[in-house]
Amino acid sequence: MLKFYLKRFAIFATILTILINIYTFTYPSLDPENCSWHCFDNSVINAAPIGGSLFEKMNYYIKRYSNDVIKTHWNSETDLVNDKQRVNDIHMMALGDPQIKGVWHNTPYISRLDTFGNDYYLGHIFRTMKKRLSPSHVVVMGDLFSSQWIPDSEFYNRTRRYVDRLFKRDTSLIEEIKGENHEENENLFIVDWHKWADNFNENLNGNRNNFNFGYKDVKSWSDEEDYLFVNLTGNHDVGYSGDATYQHLTRFNTLFGKDNFWIEYDTETDHPWRLVVLNDLLLEGPALQPEFIDYDWEFLKQLVNQNFSGSTILATHVPFYKEEGLCVDPLEVNYYPEGWEKEPYKANLLRSQNHISESVTNKVFDMIFGNGKPGMVLVGHDHEGCEVIYNKFESNNSWVATKEPLADAKYHLQEITVRSMMGEFNGNTGLVSGHFNEDSKLWEWKFTLCPFSIQHVWWASKVTAIITLLAWSTLAVL
Repeated sequence: MLKFYLKRFAIFATILTILINIYTFTYPSLDPENCSWHCFDNSVINAAPIGGSLFEKMNYYIKRYSNDVIKTHWNSETDLVNDKQRVNDIHMMALGDPQIKGVWHNTPYISRLDTFGNDYYLGHIFRTMKKRLSPSHVVVMGDLFSSQWIPDSEFYNRTRRYVDRLFKRDTSLIEEIKGENHEENENLFIVDWHKWADNFNENLNGNRNNFNFGYKDVKSWSDEEDYLFVNLTGNHDVGYSGDATYQHLTRFNTLFGKDNFWIEYDTETDHPWRLVVLNDLLLEGPALQPEFIDYDWEFLKQLVNQNFSGSTILATHVPFYKEEGLCVDPLEVNYYPEGWEKEPYKANLLRSQNHISESVTNKVFDMIFGNGKPGMVLVGHDHEGCEVIYNKFESNNSWVATKEPLADAKYHLQEITVRSMMGEFNGNTGLVSGHFNEDSKLWEWKFTLCPFSIQHVWWASKVTAIITLLAWSTLAVL
């Protein structure tokens, strides 16, 4: 009798395991329109039947899913992108706020397991979408880690997990960096922020061109990778300006690279464009280190001096100013109180902000998008995600955010707050598609959001597989 019921349980578990794992590894094919690069040729879009029977609709979605699975896993790489690949199309994956946690000596084992699984859950999303779409750029929108209040050694530990488990990138470089920056006795990573600060201030007070903010035509940081990987600074990585220290910026710059830079592409052609990475946490104060704000604005001044004539994608962490209610996060700016006894030196400094102030927003947009060419702003921070249009009015030199473009505005700029890739927000991937219109001689930009599911589904795919294996193994023994 036991064997009879165990066999039926094993069959049920097998079916459940197969179904969950099929969904887990093919989820983008359920919504290929949002989980693929935008197709700028509307003639190839086959819309779902409107007003058709239930059978017709089911037949449409089953065929769409099956065709997409076949195309993704068996067709050539060119076919995976879209049916009419353009040579100059830009394909950028944007991943919002992973915020990976740490493991300490007193962390309960259940929390350790959850952290371990979360790393691979996030990694599964990246690997699935990268294999499917072969992006030209991958941008993580800041808040790589869950807290900036960690020692250098823990910052390194999370960086290594981040590089290895989440993104399966080569760890040899950061291991080499650790070899050059560690405590001799315990072999723990530690940065020499005094040396970094001296070099920083020498450049700031001397030849500011030594910051070397600009690059040209960079397709990858490594010969082993066929895409450009970019990490933004978030408040949980380096802190807000009232918290950010030399130590925070030193270790981020040491392990992840510059927090402010631009890359210009195809400047000698009729279709130039650029990616601008801005650490907007240091745009406003009062700051703990006021020179950081000077550094941020120096970056923007040098950017303006480029007199760039092409299109721009701006990637930064904190969203820009907009009226209350357009997005989920409220308009909020907090300062340390006058009598802040815990850290008296932070009194009245900027403690947190959910948006950049209106005046600074206007100034930054004028500096970056002043040439009037089409562009897009990518931000993180608000985990719920949001999409707004900034309307430029010359009469009062303002940028007004709305849900729909205003007809009387001179220029429209879309800001995308990329919804978080964390499990509680359904593991999202943002897809930015850029296409150069040969008729208008302008870049066109489109954004779609591809969700996976809550982290429990990923866990279920693993747990059911283990249960199924155990059930059949037990049957074999009986």
